[in-house]
Amino acid sequence: MSAEGLERQARSFLNEQVPQIQAHGGDFDVREVDEESGTLTVAIGGACSGCGIAPMTMKAIERRLPEHVDDLSDVEVVRSGGPRAAVMPSKTEEMEQMDEYENYSPPF
Repeated sequence: MSAEGLERQARSFLNEQVPQIQAHGGDFDVREVDEESGTLTVAIGGACSGCGIAPMTMKAIERRLPEHVDDLSDVEVVRSGGPRAAVMPSKTEEMEQMDEYENYSPPF
């Protein structure tokens, strides 16, 4: 599939299946698409900066996008920089170690 097709399908999935990101003031942006390797980079930001489950949402997007987008084999979710910056890396690492998040599965 073309890079444009991968990006279009990824945006469609995120818009339809993860509306709570935008409904809660967060945002996402498809940054890079490599059609040869089937990889995609998504940046999240906005209100995700203050959200305690942002690290788990990032992991869920990485797991679920390839399941729903043909020819997509790998997804990396990164934090947006600047005014759209997302969760601080040190906080993300701490949250990933918390037992409460071990079996967390967002509703998308």
